[in-house]
Amino acid sequence: MRIGPVVSDSPFLLAPLAGVSDSPFRRLAREQGASLVYTEMVSADGLARGNRATIDYCRFDPSERPIGIQLFGSNPDVMADAARRLSDLPDAERPDLIDINMGCPVRKVVNRRAGAALLTDPPLAQTIVRQMVAASSVPVTAKIRLGWDGRSQNVVEVARALEDAGAGAVAIHARTRAEKFEGPAHWEMIAAAKQAVTIPVIGNGDVRTHEDAARMLETTGCDAVMLGRAAFGDPWVFRRVRAWHERGEALPQPTAAERLDAGLRHLRMMVEDAGEAAAVREMRKHVAWYIKGLPRSARVREQVNHTHSTAELADLLSAYLAELEREGLAAFAPEPVVSVADDLDATG
Repeated sequence: MRIGPVVSDSPFLLAPLAGVSDSPFRRLAREQGASLVYTEMVSADGLARGNRATIDYCRFDPSERPIGIQLFGSNPDVMADAARRLSDLPDAERPDLIDINMGCPVRKVVNRRAGAALLTDPPLAQTIVRQMVAASSVPVTAKIRLGWDGRSQNVVEVARALEDAGAGAVAIHARTRAEKFEGPAHWEMIAAAKQAVTIPVIGNGDVRTHEDAARMLETTGCDAVMLGRAAFGDPWVFRRVRAWHERGEALPQPTAAERLDAGLRHLRMMVEDAGEAAAVREMRKHVAWYIKGLPRSARVREQVNHTHSTAELADLLSAYLAELEREGLAAFAPEPVVSVADDLDATG
């Protein structure tokens, strides 16, 4: 897939995931085959004001390229200013893409007319894209939903409006804002949007396995598939979908040993990236995903939630791995189970 000068080497991308897709998570996904990754959503207002914490959200390692920084906001001038600031960064710090969040269903976002609220005002969404494209030296894309609710599924109208404004691609979460992350995704609407525009269309929603990814590509005609929840505790999902797509090979699930080794490495990366205090706090949810389905994982998860240092957390995971090895269970490979409760993706 090509978005302007940006070429991805496979059609499988990591979704922008609020509270999840920080730099260590993105690097792990890239190592396992994600062809393009996105940051957590970043406030355009904070970026335009030069807020230090907001700027830190935009940091990335060179190994993460190609990478898109996802912005949210509703003021066209502010969004354009944020895009200009990102475009003016030195080459090493400049993202490959700038994405616009037009799908977040969270109340505190939509109450600011941002996220999924933009779907209720296609002219405003179009103006935001047009001004950002004019201000940016890198392609501008958008992630949208089917519409606000079942009575206003305007995804085709919005996709056309964004293409007309100069968007380089559009990613579609195949649910409305009202559905949030519940119920089956409506892939037929991705197909309808793909038929209506000429820019790349990226499908998103209910892709958990390599069979799901292949079926989405085949049935919707979309150019790429964006995975979110399926990667929680399982960056290997990208390796599996690529192996099936490229070679027709069904790779096995990661073993308990692989999961725990990855969790320990993830912890080390998080310490280097964010410091010990933040690493312990942020890794609790990641560890819960890594160990999900393993023997006695509920007990270990409870213990993880009471750790206060990275050394304590690392010792706990190492001891758990040694316990499984003694019992001959280190090669155990549980089938992943993705639930709505796992979904921290506030990007839509």
